[in-house]
Amino acid sequence: MSVQIVDSSLRDGMHSVAHQFTPAQMAQVARALDRAGVGTIEVAHGDGLGGSSIQYGVAASSDLDYLAAVAPELERASLAVLLLPGIGTLAQVKEAQAAGARTARIATHCTEADIAQQHISWCREHGMRTIGFLMMSHMLAPADLAVQAALMESYGAEVVYAVDSAGALLPDGAAERVQALRQQLDCEIGFHAHNNLGCAVGNSLAAVDAGATWIDGSLRGLGAGAGNAQLEVLCAALDRAGHATGVDVFALSDAAEDVMAPLMRRPQIVDRTALALGYAGVYSSFLLHTERAAERFGVDARDVLIELGARKMVGGQEDMIIDVAAELAGRTG
Repeated sequence: MSVQIVDSSLRDGMHSVAHQFTPAQMAQVARALDRAGVGTIEVAHGDGLGGSSIQYGVAASSDLDYLAAVAPELERASLAVLLLPGIGTLAQVKEAQAAGARTARIATHCTEADIAQQHISWCREHGMRTIGFLMMSHMLAPADLAVQAALMESYGAEVVYAVDSAGALLPDGAAERVQALRQQLDCEIGFHAHNNLGCAVGNSLAAVDAGATWIDGSLRGLGAGAGNAQLEVLCAALDRAGHATGVDVFALSDAAEDVMAPLMRRPQIVDRTALALGYAGVYSSFLLHTERAAERFGVDARDVLIELGARKMVGGQEDMIIDVAAELAGRTG
């Protein structure tokens, strides 16, 4: 089966470097990815267009500067952006398209597909490859997730993703969600994994076996929490399983080793805090915010994450991290 590969190193991977990639670094990585045959390369702040802020983290440069640096480097790949309605705006998608973006990924919480109608419809009507992105998909039963996915398809999405934002799914859970979408939709299905339980590559393979034809990953697994599916490993595994990705696995592994590794601030591993993210089912981008809050208030980051999970906090509620850390400090003070 043919599988479309999307690289998230320069968007989700921004979380791992506190959004501090420079435009020149992004251009270097994108050039290597394009030459390795990756079909779609996503570029933006870790929280998408418009995400650079005190709440989500101030980026080293603007989204438009990043797009301007990357666009000239791409000979084959489609330049993609991510938008979370409420963080970014449709006006910013329009600016991104003018800067060279040809693919738009519109992301919502898994129960809120309806807030994306305007954005998905505009992108499809204006010639962008349009993808719906249902985040925190572990929080919704497969049949209910398929209902939300059908809304995105009805608005014009050409691909709809089940997104394991918390890295909380196991392979059977990933497969069940993809199967439910496959039964409900006529469009293509995608899957985006996080590695907080160490299952990102396995979940992605299970998703493909269940009918997903679009799969995300990042070089060296760079991404929020314990990172995304490690792209060079994922593509090698897909190749061994007989799936056609169009990617040169050795060129991709060279990009990971020679280009990305020197840019990383720390290894992308499943440490105790990242593991707690997946175990508690908490949004992966909460990791660095939680570690900072825990240090500030003198509490265990794992306790903060478990409490956030119990309260079912989701992306956009980063302010609650401080509240929970302060509350836990008060209990033990």
